[in-house]
Amino acid sequence: MLNFLPHWLRGTVALLLIILNTFFWFPFLLFGALVKITLPIHFIKKMMTLLLINISKVWISGNSFIISLTEHTNWVVTGTENLKQHDWYFVNCNHQSWSDIPIVQKVMNRKIPMLKFFLKQDLIWVPIMGICWWALDFPFMKRFSAEYIKKHPEMRGKDLETTKKACEKFKTTPVAVLNFLEGTRFTPEKHDKQQSPYTHLLKPKYGGAAFVLSSMGEQMHTMLDITIFYPDAPPGFWDLLCGKVKTVVVDVRKVNIPSTLRGKDYSQDDVFKTEFKDWINNIWQEKDALIKQFKITYQPTSKP
Repeated sequence: MLNFLPHWLRGTVALLLIILNTFFWFPFLLFGALVKITLPIHFIKKMMTLLLINISKVWISGNSFIISLTEHTNWVVTGTENLKQHDWYFVNCNHQSWSDIPIVQKVMNRKIPMLKFFLKQDLIWVPIMGICWWALDFPFMKRFSAEYIKKHPEMRGKDLETTKKACEKFKTTPVAVLNFLEGTRFTPEKHDKQQSPYTHLLKPKYGGAAFVLSSMGEQMHTMLDITIFYPDAPPGFWDLLCGKVKTVVVDVRKVNIPSTLRGKDYSQDDVFKTEFKDWINNIWQEKDALIKQFKITYQPTSKP
C-alpha cells in the first residue's frame, strides 16, 4: 500500500505506527499487571493472564499489518496446518536476524498459544516493554558464565531452578516457548570461530531446551521446528520495516518429543544428556539439509 514511498520513508512510517500501536495497548497491559500485583488470587491472576495474552495477540496482529503496508514480500509458508491454540509447544527456530522474531510472530500468531521466550534479567528495565514482558509472564533469566561458576560454585544449578520456577506459570495456561537453540545470530565469523560441523547453522546449545522439557514434560509433547530462509541474505529489522525483504521462506515441522526425553535432569543424568544431544543433533542435520535445499530452490532476486 505504501510501496510508492521511498524506502526510508516507508520505514519511518512503519516504525512510528508500531510505536503508536504499542503506546495504545500499553495502558491495558499495565492495568492487568497492577491487578495481578494487588489481587494475587489464583483465579483472578489466571483471568488477567488470559486477558493480557489476548491483548498481546491483537498488538502482534497490528504490528504485522503495519509491516505489510510497507512490504512487497513473497511469503512462502508451509507446515502451519493442524496447529492448536490450546496446546503446549516447544518452538525452535534458526536465528539469523532481528527480523526473525516479528516474522515468527506474524506466521504463528493465533495458530498456537502466544510465543514466550526467555529474556536476560536486565531487560526487565527496558522502558514500557519490560513491564509488558513481566505482566505477560515472560521468564527472566540471569545467566552465569563458566568463569563465574568456578569462582562461585554455590551458584551452580541456579539456571535450572530459575527455569523450573518460570515454567510453573506455564503449566495451567497453554504456551509456546520459543528458543533459538543456536543461542545467537548466525554469522560467517561465528560459524568459523565455532568450527561448526553444520554448513548453515551454528552449534546448538542443549541446556536451555533440556531444562524446559525437564520442567514441562507433562504438558509439552511436541516441538515445532521452524526454519527461516532469506534468499537475499538475512535482513535487519530496519530492512523489514522499509519493505526491502523480497522473499521469506518459513517451514514449520511438527516433531514428537519422545517421552524418554521429558521430565529428566539434564545436569545430573549423563545417559539422558547423551540421548538428548543425539536427538537435537539429528534435527540439526535435517535442518541443515533443508536450508541447503532452499538455497537451490529459491534463488536471490535482483536488488531494487
